Amino acid sequence: MNKVIKKFSRNVPHWQPRVAPVDLQEASEDQLDALKVTPSNTKVSEYVLTLAHDVESLKVRTPLFNAIMYDRGGMSRAERELSALGASMVNHCVYCAAVHAMRHAQLEKSTEVTDRVFLEGTGADLAPRDRAILDFAVALSECPSQAGPEHLDALKAAGLDEAEVLDLILSAALFGWANRLMHVLGDPVRPEATG
Repeated sequence: MNKVIKKFSRNVPHWQPRVAPVDLQEASEDQLDALKVTPSNTKVSEYVLTLAHDVESLKVRTPLFNAIMYDRGGMSRAERELSALGASMVNHCVYCAAVHAMRHAQLEKSTEVTDRVFLEGTGADLAPRDRAILDFAVALSECPSQAGPEHLDALKAAGLDEAEVLDLILSAALFGWANRLMHVLGDPVRPEATG
């Protein structure tokens, strides 16, 4: 028996799909072709195997995801992860919040920021640049029109240039979509203790 997780942490739960993922041994040539480039350039996850049921969407989604989250230039990888974390917390996506908090901590070689965010919430006391990034990602995720001129002024004051602001917008918006898709297709679970 599994228990659906509702609390945020860096401890990444298992994602249990509601739709059976594509079996690599039985995948069509088109599915295998779409799976060649995985989102993080690592192993093919159950989530991506589930998305492989819609080959055309996956062929577009994966390069877009990689370009937004992993391309060089613009905002740092850790800051993109912070943006994705903010969006995922607003959207209550426990799985994505854990993944992006873990990646942020790995990239920064510190758990200080994510510990604070999980303890104090999205209004946590952070350094000005992190605060401006998280505020913008949260506002954009709550309702796009809430991300206004005051957020852009705070980003500029924190030293972000136009390319970094664009990366912030793209990473937060990407997870506005990805979180919702993940919610519909499966659940973050941990096996319940037995005995």
